[in-house]
Amino acid sequence: MYRSHGKRVLDLLLASLAIVVLSPLLLLITLLVLADLGRPVLFRQERAGLHGKPFVAYKFRSLRHARDVAGNRIPDESDEAYEQARSGARSTRVGSILRELSLDELAGLLNVLQGNTSIVGPRALVTRYLDRYTPEQMRRHDVLPGITGLAQINGRQDLPFEERFKLDVWYVDHLSLRLDLQIMARTPIEVLRRRGANEAGYATGTEFMGSDTQRHD
Repeated sequence: MYRSHGKRVLDLLLASLAIVVLSPLLLLITLLVLADLGRPVLFRQERAGLHGKPFVAYKFRSLRHARDVAGNRIPDESDEAYEQARSGARSTRVGSILRELSLDELAGLLNVLQGNTSIVGPRALVTRYLDRYTPEQMRRHDVLPGITGLAQINGRQDLPFEERFKLDVWYVDHLSLRLDLQIMARTPIEVLRRRGANEAGYATGTEFMGSDTQRHD
């Protein structure tokens, strides 16, 4: 009952309440992003959702626009933009704080209201990873992705992708109201610890190229 109906009801209630209660903070983040990075305030990127179906994920922007050598803006989905993000060339102090405290993720409440994500679930990753998963790893898409999840409270970027995916699949098999409440209760503690917010040496993190048994050239 919780998996099929209750989880969605809880998501709607919590996301609606969070937007109301956190509205002053959301306004402050909006103003900080405008002052530091300019428009647009929201970062939009295609991610893989339930059963791998693509959707547009929202986050508050925390990186400068990617630019080529001539200074022209390039799409965030390009390899060059990704490499700039990894090198930290697009990072700012305000953006780093937003990522470290996971404040950029609060825009994801809009995705929860739209039904593309849940409060708790495996992290939504880019669609280009879909053909790199093993069949077992692909099971992480059997539930809606979440703003927080089991991997997020157990190390985030400090964990290798394979370990994160094992936690994601374990969550899929053991999803329950009790587990979701436990994850939500631990999330603020982990956020304040700032553990694994960014991978060491990167503004964001490394790219998943596939597991050892399924690595692409």
